[in-house]
Amino acid sequence: MSKSLSLEKLANFCKTRGFIYPSSEIYGGLSGIYDYGHYGYLLKENIKNAWIRNMINERDDVYLLDSAIFMHPTTWVASGHVATFDDPMVDCKDCKHRYRADHLLAEFGVEIDDKATTDEINQKLDELRTNNKLFCPNCKSKNLTQARRFSLMVKSNLGCTVDSISDDELTYLRPETCGGIYLQFKNVVDTLHAKLPFGIAQVGKAFRNEIVARQFIYRTREFEQMEMQYFLHPSEMEFKYNEWKEYRWKWYLEYGINETSLKWYKHEKLAHYASDAYDIKYNFASLGEFAEVEGIHARGNWDLSQHTKYSGMTLDYYDQEIKERYIPHILETSAGLGRFVMMFIDNAYTEEIVNDDTRIVLKLDKRLSPIKFAVLPLFKKPDLQNVAKEIYHHIKKYYIAEYDDSGSIGKRYRRQDEIGTPYCITVDYQTLEDNKVTIRDRDSMEQIRIKIDDLDTKCEALVQNNR
Repeated sequence: MSKSLSLEKLANFCKTRGFIYPSSEIYGGLSGIYDYGHYGYLLKENIKNAWIRNMINERDDVYLLDSAIFMHPTTWVASGHVATFDDPMVDCKDCKHRYRADHLLAEFGVEIDDKATTDEINQKLDELRTNNKLFCPNCKSKNLTQARRFSLMVKSNLGCTVDSISDDELTYLRPETCGGIYLQFKNVVDTLHAKLPFGIAQVGKAFRNEIVARQFIYRTREFEQMEMQYFLHPSEMEFKYNEWKEYRWKWYLEYGINETSLKWYKHEKLAHYASDAYDIKYNFASLGEFAEVEGIHARGNWDLSQHTKYSGMTLDYYDQEIKERYIPHILETSAGLGRFVMMFIDNAYTEEIVNDDTRIVLKLDKRLSPIKFAVLPLFKKPDLQNVAKEIYHHIKKYYIAEYDDSGSIGKRYRRQDEIGTPYCITVDYQTLEDNKVTIRDRDSMEQIRIKIDDLDTKCEALVQNNR
């Protein structure tokens, strides 16, 4: 059994198996933008629903929200994004390669502080130039620009004229989804009578004008976030923070991620409003390193305080039990849905030697598998096809299923293995005599015979067994 998985191999697998395609590929594509194919969409939705179940079905203290991508522009002024949400950028004038300045400096062993000004960054670059040590890592040219600030906010407009966009019309595609949660805090309290501590969770699109979008779907310019903002009294932060860390860690184990493939990373440099910040990192075989998949942050009450200041609307909470009015502090869990898709495929991708042949199998947790059952007639013959299609149309009323009669049965099994289908139901000539079908397990490849009349009960048991 082997992973043997590079980033190029993963991207090619996802494309050829209908999970993920480069967007606008027929026009040359767009860097950092991808489309999810049939299986990718189903996998992504299953992961999203598993996260929602963890947040909502398994708890009594979290509510759902679907906030708009467009928000009043002052939202991003209050949050600090307009003033500070940017990165220093350097271009190679010859090969047109673009670099984050801090990453470029790191290539030459120069570390800079996160809060370094553009002038301070350019001073470090000029020192390397003076010593003839600065060049483009891509083409080796020394013709590099000075560093300049590059806004990560994607600008847009609402109601503008064709010719120009006025300051009043300028808006942004949200760079993160939590802003909408903060703006709806008061409405959730007033309409749902939510009592602290409670959380608001949502899944939605966000957009960032990344300088360098790379590593397949790990870092993209359009992505989906799964965020939960948990509002509480500051005295509860330490206890609840540790509780949520443990709660989210267990979710990964529940869905088949081995604990040895995960680790905590503690941030030493914190935002001015934060008191603690940890990342959960997964060991990507395709990246060859541990990389962040989720952040858990103690944000203080800065967000609600800022929106109170800029909106004039008091976003505080009166606690009936302790007879105290205060602006709640916020505990955040934030994950990228695309990164989860990549993590689960990376984790599930397996190559096995079976009868001197290599079998690629996607050993996803069966609850996450895009297709739950595949119905296959042994041969492409009308008498077998008719029975198989009848079974297929019945099963697909309850589960995402697939019918396939193209190619040999062995090749069809391999196709289903590669997209992670946990069970194949095969109709053969013996079926016409004994009214039984064969059910094949993806992981063990073991097969059992069962009566067609018992299929409903058996399928339900297999799905309920999950793993």
